[in-house]
Amino acid sequence: MTNTSTRTARLERYSTGRGAEIGVLTIDHPPRNLFDATLWESLIEHIAALEQAPPRAVLVRAEGPVVCGGADVTAFEDLDAVAAEQLWRDLLSRIVVPLETLPCPVVFAAHALTLTAAVEIALACDLIVANPRAQLGFVETVVALVPSMGGIQRLAARAGAGRARKMVMTGDLYDAATLHDWGVIDVLAEDTDRAARALTERLADGGTRAHAATKTIVAVWSSGGVEAADAATPNVTGALFDTADTREAIRSFLDAGPGKARFTGQ
Repeated sequence: MTNTSTRTARLERYSTGRGAEIGVLTIDHPPRNLFDATLWESLIEHIAALEQAPPRAVLVRAEGPVVCGGADVTAFEDLDAVAAEQLWRDLLSRIVVPLETLPCPVVFAAHALTLTAAVEIALACDLIVANPRAQLGFVETVVALVPSMGGIQRLAARAGAGRARKMVMTGDLYDAATLHDWGVIDVLAEDTDRAARALTERLADGGTRAHAATKTIVAVWSSGGVEAADAATPNVTGALFDTADTREAIRSFLDAGPGKARFTGQ
C-alpha cells in the first residue's frame, strides 16, 4: 500500500486480491472535518494525483465521529462577490468536476453526520454508501448562503427539483434512510466503511472501462437528453472492443464461462 498524506487529507493506493488498484481518499481534519482552505487545497492536490494516474476505482471516506461538520465560516469572512465567485469556480473545477469525471467508479462512504461541502462531494461520486442513521444536510441557509459546489443541481438530478429546493431552503437534516428512498443514497449499511470498501473492490475487479462508458453515457443524457445519449452511445460503447478488458472477458466467457476474466483496463 502506498500512502500520500498532506495536512488534512490523505490518498492511499492498494491492490485487491485480483490485482486491481484502488485509491482511497480520506478526509482527516479533526475534530469535525470542517471545510477550510487547508482541507480544500489538500483535496485538490490528491484529486489531481488521481487524475494523473487513475486507479480502477476510488473510495472517498472520512475519519472521526462525523464525516463533515460543515464549513469553517471564518474562511468566508473577508470575501467579496468577486473573490467568492472565483473560489466557487476553483472548487467546482478542481474538486467536484475532476472527481465526477474520473474514468473509473467513485464510491462515497457516509458513516455519520455529513454536511455542506461533503454532501456536494458525495453527490459528485457515482455511488453513495451510508449508515442508516447518518444525517445529511445543506445548512448554508444559517449564514444566508447556498451550496455553491454544484450540490443543488446534483441533488435535483437524483431526488427531483422540489426535494432539492426543500432540502436547501429549509436547511433541515435528512436521515440516510429517507435519502435512500429518494434515490440520493444507493446503499445502506451499518458497517459503512466495510460495505463501501467491498463495493469499491467489486467495481475495481470488474470492467472499469465499461464503467467509464456508463458514466459518459449518463453524463451525456444528463446534459442533452435521450437523443444526445443515443447519438453518443455507438461510439462510446464501440470503443470498448479495443480494450483488453472486453477482449479478455469475451474470450474467457467463451473458453470457461462467466466469472473467469482478469481485467487489466488496457
